[in-house]
Amino acid sequence: MAGKTINIAFTSDDWRGVALSNFSLSPFELDGCLMASVEGFIQGIKFPPGHPARNRAFASWAWEAKQCGEGADKQFAYWEDAQIGFGSVEHHHLVERALRARFAQNEGLRRVLRSTRGLDILHLTGEAPQPAPTSLPAELFCRILTDIREAG
Repeated sequence: MAGKTINIAFTSDDWRGVALSNFSLSPFELDGCLMASVEGFIQGIKFPPGHPARNRAFASWAWEAKQCGEGADKQFAYWEDAQIGFGSVEHHHLVERALRARFAQNEGLRRVLRSTRGLDILHLTGEAPQPAPTSLPAELFCRILTDIREAG
């Protein structure tokens, strides 16, 4: 299977890539807070607690979740009592915690991820190049998924 890949994206032509994408409806809990999707988490933490877009994002998935983040100033991410520099190592660690929580809480997703063993994980969305800074650079996303897959 050398040289074979799987694109983990909502627009993937492989159903596993769609299921494993951050956009997919895949509820999980992080620090006692229930999320509908990783994308909803990523977009929601762009707003401080109490902001209406925050809770709307946490309850959303797919394009609706992505749209919730529009208008965010992208200077900080907010989680619990912390204000974290947007795009910082700490911000990326927080998003990684959310990804790991999603998989830890869903055996079905872990099985889907394991079914991709032997494939290189890509994250190609067809969008313009990633803005910098970003909540989850494609390279980091692929590394995290690969690490979870190989550990499980």
